[in-house]
Amino acid sequence: MSITHDIREVTDEPWLVLGEEIFRSRLLVGIEQYESASAVREVLEASGSDVFITTIDLDRDRSSLLLTDLVDELPLDDFRWIGTTSFARSAATALKTARMLRDGYGINIIKLDVRSADNRPDNPATIKVAETLRAEGMEVIPFIVPDVEDARVLERLGCGALRVMAAPVASGLGILRPRQLREVIESTKLPVIVEGGLGTAHHVAMAMELGAAAILVNTALVRAARPALLAASMRHAVWAGLLAYRSGPMGH
Repeated sequence: MSITHDIREVTDEPWLVLGEEIFRSRLLVGIEQYESASAVREVLEASGSDVFITTIDLDRDRSSLLLTDLVDELPLDDFRWIGTTSFARSAATALKTARMLRDGYGINIIKLDVRSADNRPDNPATIKVAETLRAEGMEVIPFIVPDVEDARVLERLGCGALRVMAAPVASGLGILRPRQLREVIESTKLPVIVEGGLGTAHHVAMAMELGAAAILVNTALVRAARPALLAASMRHAVWAGLLAYRSGPMGH
């Protein structure tokens, strides 16, 4: 069997299946911060992402694109749709946002964020909301500060995947505690998405080499001088890191 076949097998395999939705792209891109539909299209194309993430800002104090702005730029039906509660600063707001996305748009997969005032994941509140959403039949992908016990609780609740913070959101600091992150990855059977503070392709490759299933980036792309170029570099970094991890490098 050729090395080309081995590489294709690794890069083509789905990393997450939720109901009828199959996810193959291991680089996910948040689009909440963009004000240009063409910029969103360019970034998504460069990243190769097969996921479209949308939300509702209940506070209505942030500028963002409307879905109608994107219809002419993107083949929206080609994407797996995920709703996010990334603007929520309380459990109640997160719950309300998730339910509105389900009832208004038919979105049943929720990228769950419940963040504190300092924009860090609130693990206890996140677990509480995840339990409620799971009881209502929704697929949940929660965001937490690295914590092995909390990861196990969310796995027992039946979450589809887990998102774990590498560094403060929008900091660009990279992976601050790689040992702690790896412990979480190894403690759960859930696919782990690493996000928060990933500012360069190097950070992305490092997260994948630690055993991450996928990467989620947002602010790093928005703030780059050429967002699509950075997205393309991160797309390649995902595969480089994954292949390195699967190779069984010395020291692992």
